[in-house]
Amino acid sequence: MESLQNHFLIAMPDLDDPFFERTVTYICEHNEDGAMGLIVNQPAEMSVSKLLEQIEIQVPGENLLERSLVYSGGPVGTDRGFVIHAPQDTWRSSLQLSDEIMVTTSKDILQAFGSADAPDKFLLTLGYAGWDAGQLEQELASNHWLTIPADASILFETPSSERWQKAAEKLGIDIWQLAPGSGHA
Repeated sequence: MESLQNHFLIAMPDLDDPFFERTVTYICEHNEDGAMGLIVNQPAEMSVSKLLEQIEIQVPGENLLERSLVYSGGPVGTDRGFVIHAPQDTWRSSLQLSDEIMVTTSKDILQAFGSADAPDKFLLTLGYAGWDAGQLEQELASNHWLTIPADASILFETPSSERWQKAAEKLGIDIWQLAPGSGHA
């Protein structure tokens, strides 16, 4: 089994699951025990500044966090936060997944938002997507997903509404041209 850690799962147009329809999921972990990922293109109805206010973290002065959205990372553990960002050695609980991407789960990164220590580019998600052993492989065999190596520019520089299409374009595919049932021989 080849690990899909640090890859994107791109939902096929005919994936008929209300939570995963037209999603791009960043895979943080994939091994013989299963997989875990974060949906990176489904904004929640909350700004980062509102979330920080709810968990009683004060952000100094005027900040850009009012325009930064929290993302729905998946249907599991929706009370758990994950911050995808450029690598930094500062945080208590981080996993560096590539030269350009790190995921942090500790509260200390949230406490740094609005300060010089905060990451320049980040994506904050609540919840995650999880797959049991063999489940993701079965979904891939059933043509529910396309996969590509993760691309930091899609995460941090592409508007969320365009991430699904842009990720597919990296494969040379116009996702809108795929007919339902594509990939079934």
